[in-house]
Amino acid sequence: MQNDILNEIESLQLPQQVVDTIDRIRSERQHTLTDEERWLVGRPGYTSPDPALLYDAVVALSMGKNVLLQGPTGAGKTKLAEYLSYLFHQPLHAVNCSVDLDAEALLGFKTIVQKGNHSAIEFVPGPVVKAMTKGHFLYIDEINMAKPETLPIINSVLDYRKMLTNPFTGEVIKAKDGFGVIAAINIGYVGTVPLNEALKNRFVVIDVPYLQGEQLRNLLEEQTTLRDPALLDRFVRLSADLLAQTKMGQLSEEAASIRALIDACDLAAYMPPLRAIQRAIVDKLEDERERAAVKNMAETLF
Repeated sequence: MQNDILNEIESLQLPQQVVDTIDRIRSERQHTLTDEERWLVGRPGYTSPDPALLYDAVVALSMGKNVLLQGPTGAGKTKLAEYLSYLFHQPLHAVNCSVDLDAEALLGFKTIVQKGNHSAIEFVPGPVVKAMTKGHFLYIDEINMAKPETLPIINSVLDYRKMLTNPFTGEVIKAKDGFGVIAAINIGYVGTVPLNEALKNRFVVIDVPYLQGEQLRNLLEEQTTLRDPALLDRFVRLSADLLAQTKMGQLSEEAASIRALIDACDLAAYMPPLRAIQRAIVDKLEDERERAAVKNMAETLF
């Protein structure tokens, strides 16, 4: 496992200063992580559509920059975040900015605990506090869905001082060495709002496009149960057709999701491909016109 990681880091041809930073963080984490924290370290298996994309993300994180991954749904943004966690051997504490996210979900909450014959109030840290106090990575998914009342907390975390005052305890928290923030957004989706300039300026922005061609073919071979070469080729062609229609504005980006394509390939190993596409792609679409268009494209190929 260790040799695999070293080979992957070497293949990126990173500057020696960056390699030294990764080695230092990995070395520290090998001896300080609890069993629970080891479960939060990401896994290998990310395929980058562009070597420069991965290179730039690693360099930015090693320099203490906040990294914003932006791209269509199912392009692999979360997979990339997990892979970065794997390379640095850093636990990844995740936050999903749904409409229900509040300060307690980010920072933690107070609870009553029994200590012997006495009750006491203790603070249970949330993902932001854990990541900062431990010097781990924080992953903020769908950051452009964050409610206005949570933005001051997020802004504090992203500030170059990496400090915040916990409103529940009054404690001033300063992030430990190694702390880093990776965020992800899908642009233009329902419930999202454009990031304001002040927030976006706190990030290094990296676009994550869909995989295509031979890279996509290799990914489907590695990560799905489908083994029929002819069917795999047809699924790659279907993906290209869906993406072309998406770029022309004829289909929503959801239709071209690589995540949905992987599901379809998995199902196609055990059922007719058209039915697999129906279940994994077509039936997820809301617009009847889009559903018919995808179905027609699939019938042409399969």
